[in-house]
Amino acid sequence: MKKSLLVLLMGILFIQANAQWKNVSDVFGLQTESVKVFEWEGTYNDSAFRAFYVQVNTKDNSLHLDTDTTLYRRLTPMQFYNRLQSPLVVVNASFFEFKNNTNLNIVVRDGKTVAYNMHSIPGKGKDTLTYAHVLASALGMVKPNQLDIAYTYTDSAMDKVYFQSNPMGSFRDSSSILPFNNSRLNNLKPWNVKWAVGGGPVLIRDAQLKISNEEEKKFAGKAINDRHPRTAMGYTRDGNLIILAIQGRMKGIAVGATLGETASLLLNLGCVEGINLDGGGSSCLLVNGKETIKPSDPTGERPVPAVFYVKE
Repeated sequence: MKKSLLVLLMGILFIQANAQWKNVSDVFGLQTESVKVFEWEGTYNDSAFRAFYVQVNTKDNSLHLDTDTTLYRRLTPMQFYNRLQSPLVVVNASFFEFKNNTNLNIVVRDGKTVAYNMHSIPGKGKDTLTYAHVLASALGMVKPNQLDIAYTYTDSAMDKVYFQSNPMGSFRDSSSILPFNNSRLNNLKPWNVKWAVGGGPVLIRDAQLKISNEEEKKFAGKAINDRHPRTAMGYTRDGNLIILAIQGRMKGIAVGATLGETASLLLNLGCVEGINLDGGGSSCLLVNGKETIKPSDPTGERPVPAVFYVKE
């Protein structure tokens, strides 16, 4: 009886959450049923909220899904939009560092690795001169119309991307690299992807909330509970790619979301796997060249070194 009541309550919450989303595809001039855009503007968990998600039918072979990146420089999503000759969708992707304008996560474009993971994180304070080693997560297309989220290992000296399905528990030592022959990497296998975008942490696995922030060492302390602009991606059991962008850092208009709230939104949209991407001032989602959420940086769209896009 208790189990039946729990299932009923979960079903009610699912319906209530999805009732907030409004199909606004016509506002963005979309002419295909294979790409749809939805908006939520109002409140979420009693706070001002605004977000959009794009649903992409990956079984439509007329659509081209891929990534694009730059080398030692950054472009705004709109500049990527122009460079890619007006795709339907452009969204920011991996985390990056400002000094050299380079990606910190894997990016695979047309089957070729064009950016690599940072597997060793330098320690600070009492952990100075030590390094935390991690496997970073990524979402990619492993076969035509088949998506996957995995924990990945990359090396610029290696042709292939390697992966395992479960996270590797992070560990710390004095080595500045995580060598491929490390005994903790026995489960790695080649990950043959057509395209992939890295980020982290994983938010959903096996259609359940499972945030692997501790294993991936993305956010320190209680930072996962802070509300910020977010970009996230996931996919449903029937092959729809979900691209979620949450507006934030705008008091009274849109405060953003925690990682847990972001994960719940993806789960309520039917995602069986989901991943967090770079957020904050980087969060930006364009549909037909029009902004969905308003970027939080005062100057507008933040230049980034990589994007994911969908093109007819």
